[in-house]
This record gives sequence, C-alpha cells and structure tokens, in this order.
Amino acid sequence: MTTSTHLLRQRRFLPLFVTQLFNAFNDNLYKTAMVLFVVYTIYNSEEAEGMFSAVASGVFILPFFLLSALAGQLADMRDKAAIIRRVKAAEIAIMLVGAAGLLVAWQDAVCAGGDARCVFVPPSVIADAAIPLLLVALFGMGVHSTFFGPIKYAILPQHLHKDEVLAGTGLVEAGTYIAILSGTILAGWIEVEIAAIAILLVAVVGWLVSLKVPPAPPQGTPEKLDWHIVRASIRLVRDTMHNREIYYAILAISFFWTIGAVLFIQFPPLAKNVLMASKEVASLFLVVFSIGVAIGSVAINALLKGTVSARYAPASVIAMGVFVLAFYLAAKLWAKDQPTSLLDVGQFLAWPMATAILLTLLGIAIAGGMFVVPLYAFLTTRAAPEKASRTIAANNIVNSGAMVAGSLLATGMSAAGVPIVEQVLLCAAMCLISAWLGWRLLQAERSAAAGAAPQIAA
Repeated sequence: MTTSTHLLRQRRFLPLFVTQLFNAFNDNLYKTAMVLFVVYTIYNSEEAEGMFSAVASGVFILPFFLLSALAGQLADMRDKAAIIRRVKAAEIAIMLVGAAGLLVAWQDAVCAGGDARCVFVPPSVIADAAIPLLLVALFGMGVHSTFFGPIKYAILPQHLHKDEVLAGTGLVEAGTYIAILSGTILAGWIEVEIAAIAILLVAVVGWLVSLKVPPAPPQGTPEKLDWHIVRASIRLVRDTMHNREIYYAILAISFFWTIGAVLFIQFPPLAKNVLMASKEVASLFLVVFSIGVAIGSVAINALLKGTVSARYAPASVIAMGVFVLAFYLAAKLWAKDQPTSLLDVGQFLAWPMATAILLTLLGIAIAGGMFVVPLYAFLTTRAAPEKASRTIAANNIVNSGAMVAGSLLATGMSAAGVPIVEQVLLCAAMCLISAWLGWRLLQAERSAAAGAAPQIAA
C-alpha cells in the first residue's frame, strides 16, 4: 500500500482533505462563475474586462496581506480543528451574499435581453447592487481563505508522521487542483442562477465534513494575541525569515504566485479577445491548467520519494518559462488566423493550433506544480512545530504582497495599452528569477544538510 493510499484511509487526514476539496471547489465555482458572467455578459471591451479581472484579484488577495499575521497566531495558539469549523460556518454566510450578487446580475441580464422570465429590476442595478455584492463576497472568501490557509498545511505535521508530510502536502495540492478543476468545469457549463444555489449547498456540506476533523491543540505555550495587524505582520515576517531555507522558499513561492497573478489576470480577456473562445472554452483552459498542476504535484512526490528537497525546483520553473514562451508563440500564430466569432468547444478543438494551445497550457501547469509543492513542504518541516501556522501565515503575507504587485503590474500594462498577448512574455522572463531563487534554496538546503552553522538570510 502506498503512503498516499494509506493516508486516504485515515481519519487523521481524510476529513481535512475532503474539507479542503469542498473549500477549493466552492471557491472556484463562485469566482469562475462570477468572472465569466461579468466578462462575457456585462462588459464588452478588452480594457474593461482586464481591469475588472485585476480588481477582483486584488480584492481577493487583500485580506491575505492584512490578516495573515492574526490568522497564523490563532492557528498556532488555538485548536486548529475548532478554527476550521468556525471558518467553514462563516463560509455559509459569505456565500449567501455571493449568491445574492449572482442572482441580481442574472436577473438584470435577463431583463436587458427581453426574456419572459424578467421581473421589474431598477435601472443600473448592475452598478448599484450586483457588482458590489459580488466583490463583497469575494473579499469575504479572501478572509475565509486567509484563516483557513495556514491551517491546511500546518496541521499536517501534527497529524502525520515525518515521512508522510510530503505525500500529504502533495495530496492536498493535487486534491485542491482536482477540486479547482471540478468547480471550474461546473462554472463554465451551468447557468449562473444554478451556480448561486450550488455555492450555498457546497458551503453547508463543507461545514458538515469539517466537524469530523480530529482535534489539533496548540503545541506550544499559548501567547497573547497581537491585534495590531501592521506591527504583527512586520514582526511575523521578520521572525520567520532568519532560517535560510524558509527565507528562500517563501521568496520562491511568492515570485511564483506573482507570475500566477499576472497569468490569471490576463487569461479571461486573452481567451475571449485573442483566441475568440466562448466561456465554455475558457473553462476548458482552466480545467487543463488544473489537471496539469495536479499531475505535477503527484509527479514531484514520486521523483523525490517522500524527501523534502528543492532538487528539481530550478529545472521545473525554467521548463515552465519555456512553456509560457511556447504558449505566447502559439497565441501569436492563432491571432494571424483569428476566428470572426466566439468558438464553442467543438469548434475550438477543430481549429488549427488548438492542440498546441492546450499542450502548452498543460506543460506550464505540470512544471508549476512540480516547482511549488516541495516549497510548501519546506515551510512546515523546517519550522518549529509550535510556529508552523505562523510560518505559513508569513508566507501568505509575502505572497499576497507579491501578487498585489503582479496585479498592479498587469493593470498598469493594460492601462498603457500593452496588448494582452504581449504581456505573456513578461511571465516567461519572470520564470528566470524564480529559477534563481529555487537554486538559492537548493544551496541553502545543501548547506543545512552538510551541517553548516545556521546563517541569517541576507
């Protein structure tokens, strides 16, 4: 029996794993349904669509930057399982707001199209009610993920044996992206009013499953919470970065997600305006990406045989950069023979270069999964057990800052009139910096293994 199969049979892992599946599924069902509906139904310009995508990304990321320090303190100083249950209960309330936003936006679109199902809706309801409701719920989901994020990794060393942590991390990552895949598929194919009902049902089921997560009490002496979020954030990052392995792991993860933020902001408008893809095809692209990350997450665990190491990190992210460049070239060739109307899935698959587009996306995702999974395992295995959640929280603070920078960069390029497809080149170049950070992490890992004296990261 493999370690992975064994873990999936254990109560010390399975309820957390399933809770995270529902969490990722619902998160992406809501976000994808919202973005696709707004991009394909409300706006009709590449600039407006790119701007909304960037604003939505920033709204979701902001709570990570503001509240991660508090989330990490709570997770290390209180029972992690109890926090999970409270966070999942809050998700039900958040999804009530999100469902209301989706339904109001849908009703306005129905009325604008003269549909017989239309009831009276006040003028400008999209601007006055729907978009604010959607963004408030998105911010709430950001808060939800901020408090859940440190726990889903930090609880693993508490419930798993040392030689199971990498496998558990890989399963969580792979399962997360399978859930993302499922939520993305569903969002692209069901009507938005059905999505509104689904996100509420999934939130309730996720809370019920969370009740089965075993207790995970604090492993050190509980300390007083610091409610000053700025001071706590600065102190948390400063206190975490003294370990060179954790320092470079956090920097590498953060730069990886900077690239990810730029790519995800570019993707919906690029799919619609360059590839002329319908929302179902855009959903297919996200599905391929999710499958790739899941494959990469499992593959790297097999290559490393359960050992937490950055051995393959530089090569993985260089490969990712090569695939990003290949995607850019495929998109440029596509634009030379661009369809005149949006393609459905069958029409897209029959179009020249469709295979190249899908394979390059898959390659980007596989290489990205292979790069990032061991880095998260570094954070939970190199930190003191009683500070594992705060280490993840420090990572989230730096990650969110980097992703905000990526969002601002993408917004600035769109405002400056840089074509969406040309912005992809920036991501390919940024992979070189990620490779350098991965190489520095590997050097720090080898120094630690050789028994070198602990060093303060420069």
